[in-house]
Amino acid sequence: MGKLVEQAQARGWDVHLIPTPAALDFLDVPALEARIGRPIRARYRKPGEPKTTPDRADAVIVAPATFNTLSKWAHGITDTYALGVIAESMGQGVPMAALPFLSPGLAGHPLLEQNLATLRRFGVTVLWGPDVYLTPPEEDGGQRLEAFPWHLALDAVEQG
Repeated sequence: MGKLVEQAQARGWDVHLIPTPAALDFLDVPALEARIGRPIRARYRKPGEPKTTPDRADAVIVAPATFNTLSKWAHGITDTYALGVIAESMGQGVPMAALPFLSPGLAGHPLLEQNLATLRRFGVTVLWGPDVYLTPPEEDGGQRLEAFPWHLALDAVEQG
């Protein structure tokens, strides 16, 4: 995630990070908050809490997008703050890109292609396929994430 933030900021983006609660375990939250200069929110605000995200984003990148997030997104399920922001952004016509990151088993799930087709039909640029990025046969998340094509998601929303 740090690479995406670094690349986005190098392009002049004002970055907000909204991870799912499950994603927090994989992030160095203090380092990322220092980098973006604001708190990272992973849950809905409580009554009376100040708003920390803009009313409308200029672009949204969902990456690394898990099978769970892609499936819920395609079906309009907003049970996390991140999915709520994604759903609202879709309704506002914000350019969006998804960059899936899946285990080999989930990459072969029969509903994956249907969910990706649904997102594409709704105008999301889904960066998945043999010419973009696919899950290699062996599971090695660290090495696969090192080669993750973050720049393609940035390019997609800037062109969208």
